[in-house]
Amino acid sequence: MSKDTIYQDPHPPSDFTFNARVAEVFDDMLQRSVPCYQQVIDMTATLLARFAADGDRIYDLGCSTGTTLLHLARRLEAKELQFTGIDSSRAMIDKAVLKAEMLATQNTIRFVQGDIAEIELEPCGACILNYTLQFIRPMARKKFLTRLHSALKPGGILIISEKIISHDLLLNRTFIDLYHDFKRGQGYTETEIARKREALENILIPFSIQENIALLKKAGFSHVETFFQWFNFASFMAVKD
Repeated sequence: MSKDTIYQDPHPPSDFTFNARVAEVFDDMLQRSVPCYQQVIDMTATLLARFAADGDRIYDLGCSTGTTLLHLARRLEAKELQFTGIDSSRAMIDKAVLKAEMLATQNTIRFVQGDIAEIELEPCGACILNYTLQFIRPMARKKFLTRLHSALKPGGILIISEKIISHDLLLNRTFIDLYHDFKRGQGYTETEIARKREALENILIPFSIQENIALLKKAGFSHVETFFQWFNFASFMAVKD
């Protein structure tokens, strides 16, 4: 796994983009930038084991290098699920395909380059949006989630993990400080933390827990709840009636 040193560069990219350079270090970036990353994947597998029917199609939208689907395919092999990962970045998809080939899972997982907001989805048992919705323009999120609700079978689930904000200014500042402490503990320098935060500004736009739940209900989901939170990160599940 290549180490993320992108923001050690004296001239890092001004805006964050999912290019070949990011794809090469993305697995390390996630492990060191997203608290409890593996735990959330494990919890996702547990939820799919409960809610997905044998043979269901499972979408990972914004699948990046395929880490989540590769783990789910191993954990849920007995259910014979069909996994499809979609990402707009060719570099991410190429990396995901290579990993699937190395692990001999290409018969149960396929990766497709495409715009998750536009690509046609087949009827499915679950959709996963891990740290993806936050990159979609706020005004477009309801329409996007409504499309996912339509694609899901009755009883199907949507799993979303996001960076979040608190509308309580004291708590929001505290959670951000604790997150920066986490990143320091993962070996990132003050300069790297500051540069990446600047690169993500106006590109990653988080909502609060309450705003995400309200958005999911407006999109048609009647059963919505958080199933995990770490300070300014949260995971949600929504079930279609």
